[in-house]
Amino acid sequence: MAGSVVQSSRSRDLDKLLLRPGNLIGANFEPGSQLRDDLQQYVKVLVIGAGGLGCELLKDLALSGFRNLEVIDMDRIEVTNLNRQFLFRLEDVGKPKAEVAAKRVMERVSGVNILPHFCRIEDKEIEFYNDFHIIALGLDSIEARSYINSVACSFLEYDSDDNPLEETIKPMVDGGTEGFKGHARVILPGVTPCFECTIWLFPPQVKFPLCTLAETPRTAAHCIEYAHLIKWDEVHSGKAFDPDDSEHMKWVYSEALKRAELFGIPGVTYSLTQGVVKNIIPAIASTNAIISAACALETLKIVSGCSKTLSNYLTYNGAEGLHTKVTEFVKDKDCLVCGPGVLIELDSSITLQKFIDLLEDYPKLLLSKASVTHRGKNLYMQAPPVLEEMTRSNLGVPLFDLMGKVLKDVVHVTGVASKNDKKTSCLRKLRVAFKGVDGVTDMDTASGA
Repeated sequence: MAGSVVQSSRSRDLDKLLLRPGNLIGANFEPGSQLRDDLQQYVKVLVIGAGGLGCELLKDLALSGFRNLEVIDMDRIEVTNLNRQFLFRLEDVGKPKAEVAAKRVMERVSGVNILPHFCRIEDKEIEFYNDFHIIALGLDSIEARSYINSVACSFLEYDSDDNPLEETIKPMVDGGTEGFKGHARVILPGVTPCFECTIWLFPPQVKFPLCTLAETPRTAAHCIEYAHLIKWDEVHSGKAFDPDDSEHMKWVYSEALKRAELFGIPGVTYSLTQGVVKNIIPAIASTNAIISAACALETLKIVSGCSKTLSNYLTYNGAEGLHTKVTEFVKDKDCLVCGPGVLIELDSSITLQKFIDLLEDYPKLLLSKASVTHRGKNLYMQAPPVLEEMTRSNLGVPLFDLMGKVLKDVVHVTGVASKNDKKTSCLRKLRVAFKGVDGVTDMDTASGA
């Protein structure tokens, strides 16, 4: 009896949104108890990140009626997390964030089931992300956002008129905070701007002149970056620095301390070292709570249609009073990530190896070390070695044959792209059309294939 009273109380406000019509409802909204029950029983939501924002998101989504949640995070709990990541306690230090966060929310919210994943987002197969109706992001890095954005956009398909097919749209709700500032945004690939369409919103990271780091350091951050960018390479020739390796981070902290003492500079701490090296931005619990509430509401609106969604970027500033603003950004029709895809016209005889070579020089891609997949099947994988060996024999086979002899289809390529003299891993969608096949009109090829 007590349990039903609690459940009734919890769904009271939710019922006001789901059980009756309104003036701002979505086009397909059908109010009723069936909608509420279906939302609780069938809708699957993935929360990426179990830090300050992720903890709030899990709690808010669970209290908003979502019962099938999963969370993925690669980090373990540290003492410095405890001031704002409210699901964690001192005895949890050293444990995986995803596992503890899931356990705590399930203890407090009856009926919800949260499956944790303690791993990197790249460790999951791309199809893993396709199992969810919506993805909520509580991330703190541009690189992670770009990766998930490219994964979600890889599921998007277009019709012959380059209009997105509704059933292939993987919605995302992205939140981010920095001190007293934050944002919440809705990304409907193919409809609204994706993350890559508005990458210019993010200012370039602060860079210190190497001459300052090497000769005249003036701040604790200078000492840390000296240890990170200069000293590491001097001592560990050829060994890549891993910011997620605690031993690597401790080494940088130790060297930064020595550097600071040499120049009489105070303020070098382990937490500051992490913040400078990993570009961690300050977080405040109240900002996380506000942005999470906005993200949870948008998630509910998208899956239920109880209201029109945010259009499409909300900013919050609580530094001086309270200021919120909604901005409607425009989708980049030529976006390589959420657009229809780069059309590459090929002769049906071109081999997979020649296709991979072509990607390096193709103007819109400049993609090296490419791995290629088609409809979830690995055609060629650069890594790990076991997969490379398994797929190596495909390199000499015509791509047309490997794709099942279809005249036109989409392939996904993962590789290294160069942009502004910086190399980054990326996922791209390509529309491959073959010529030289009966029934296909002759087309100019993208290469000399």
